Amino acid sequence: MNGHQRVNWLKLLNYAVLVSVILYFGRSLFVPLSFALLISFVLYPVCRWLEDRRVPRWGAIVLCLLVLMVMVGVLAWLLLSQMMRFGEEWPALQEKLQATWHDLSHYLDQRLGVDILEQNRWLNSMAGNAAANVLKMVQGVLYTSAVSVVLLVLIPLYSALILYYREQLAEALFSLFPQSEHRNIRAILHETITTYYNFIKGMVIVYVVVGVLNSLGLYLLGVPHAIFFGVVASILTFIPYVGIIIGAILPMAVAWITYDSLWYPAGVVAVFSVVQYLEANLIFPWAVSYRLQVNMLFTLLAIVAGGILWGASGMILFIPFLAIIKLIADKHEELRPVSLLLATGKPAKTARKSISKAKV
Repeated sequence: MNGHQRVNWLKLLNYAVLVSVILYFGRSLFVPLSFALLISFVLYPVCRWLEDRRVPRWGAIVLCLLVLMVMVGVLAWLLLSQMMRFGEEWPALQEKLQATWHDLSHYLDQRLGVDILEQNRWLNSMAGNAAANVLKMVQGVLYTSAVSVVLLVLIPLYSALILYYREQLAEALFSLFPQSEHRNIRAILHETITTYYNFIKGMVIVYVVVGVLNSLGLYLLGVPHAIFFGVVASILTFIPYVGIIIGAILPMAVAWITYDSLWYPAGVVAVFSVVQYLEANLIFPWAVSYRLQVNMLFTLLAIVAGGILWGASGMILFIPFLAIIKLIADKHEELRPVSLLLATGKPAKTARKSISKAKV
């Protein structure tokens, strides 16, 4: 019996490796499809509610997608307008950088003996290296922009088609399994929709709370455009560690320009560090991990694995994927170890009994 279990776990590991390879090389297909599934599962209850009130299916789907696109468009417009207002600060920032470079140049010349000619050679060398990288950067930006435009078309289209053909897709899924498993599959599908909804609700709560805390901290420091910087930093929190650093650069620069003191940029760092600590240890576990019933350790591991396989998109999508794996494990006794690993809180009494028996 033990040998049979070892073979099963070895096969499960082989499947996990095979799926990881497929996900990595097929990310161009699976990433937009996964976002489409996420959107369709979230919109499904609303579409179903509209259809129950005799709205045609296509009409309900189009209406839901239009409302979603309007909400995203309004958010993008608000951020863009705030960014344009921030652009008004650029001349002052340029003057500040020139004055700082002048002071630094004078210090290098007087204290370290680096004359103006040598400094100019350094600048020319750095400018040449920067110019060599500009073309690659522009190519990367153009490629990313083109891909984003394509995804903006494909993801809503995929979502609409998934919602429209949902019965056929469910029947095809049922046909892959024996009749005895259909009840479990139906329950898993229902709970999956709830899981995706809870995930979206939890992430919205995280972004709102972090955005409010960031904006409040920057406002108390007197940093201009506090709401814009706070919201941008909250959105970037989905990138662990790196996102908060990127989000802190601009408010630090503005604080430095406004007050001509290093204490205010240090205050920005302190505000974002405190908020990041609260987000990682209190806000995110409460808003997302607790709602998905997955412990924080494996949530973080899912974020890291998603980043390795799918980049920033994987950091978002792999969290509900992990919750779905737990749903499946909860329905199958042979996957009970996986369910116990992913669960929050203390093991159940039955699990503690089995562990004690194993020790004996």
